[in-house]
Amino acid sequence: MDIFLQQLLNALSLGGTYALLALGLAVVFSIIGLINFAHGELMTTAGYVMAFSLAAAVPFPLAIVVAVAAPVAMAMAMERVAFRPVRGASGTTLLLTSFAVSAILRVLFQNFITARPVPVPMPSALSGVISIGPLHLGIIQSISIATTALMLIGLTLFLNRTVAGRAMRAASEDFAIVRLMGLRANGVVATAFAISGLLAGVAGLLWVAQRGSVDPLMGFLPVLKAFIAAIIGGLGSLTGAVAGGFLLGFIEVMLQAWLPEALLPYRDAFAIMLVIGVLLFRPQGLLARKTVLKL
Repeated sequence: MDIFLQQLLNALSLGGTYALLALGLAVVFSIIGLINFAHGELMTTAGYVMAFSLAAAVPFPLAIVVAVAAPVAMAMAMERVAFRPVRGASGTTLLLTSFAVSAILRVLFQNFITARPVPVPMPSALSGVISIGPLHLGIIQSISIATTALMLIGLTLFLNRTVAGRAMRAASEDFAIVRLMGLRANGVVATAFAISGLLAGVAGLLWVAQRGSVDPLMGFLPVLKAFIAAIIGGLGSLTGAVAGGFLLGFIEVMLQAWLPEALLPYRDAFAIMLVIGVLLFRPQGLLARKTVLKL
């Protein structure tokens, strides 16, 4: 039982990161129907800004603020330069645009920074372990779980208590009506991208803190898994994105813990098979979107 609870805590940490990334994808998809595969590069941007800020002797708290702000600014610039001109185009055009932006950013990272991993030194205080009876949880994992919870609560309050949040919920229901009501469509979409960048930045820092380095391809696999998580939960449903992220994290951690050693190299394949099994019974996702954008 203790082993299971220990793995459950590990699953909460990993699943929380997937949930934040899946939320970022779902927020944008809910508004304009775009799966932004350049979301991974926003995550990578946070890692690079964190690494360079610390290398420049910027205080750690300020480095965190700058590293989170950078992907927010990049997401808004991405929307203005790449996605706004093709907003009314077909889904295929939007998807190809997101792939193109992702590829361009990866090439820029490789050519203007480096293709090799860049170390991101973390304070020694974050390397400790918190013991709760027989359970042991790393401080970084604890911070990951707490940060995920705070981000989910904050996003819920934003969507339900602010004018911008209500405008986003209305846009997710009927974008044309939002325009007829006099709300600035560009502002609503830009806000969605800003939130997406914020979620990617936080997830990127949590990911970097656990791996200790950043490289141009760092965001590719986590965002791919976040996309899978969003599909599991029901594409366009924010609650579903969270549920899918935690479910995928649980599946991966439990497979890592209980699979025989000879089968561990096939962990991701088994995880995908389980996901396919879920979708066979719930092809619309665990929590298919039935109402307006909300958490």
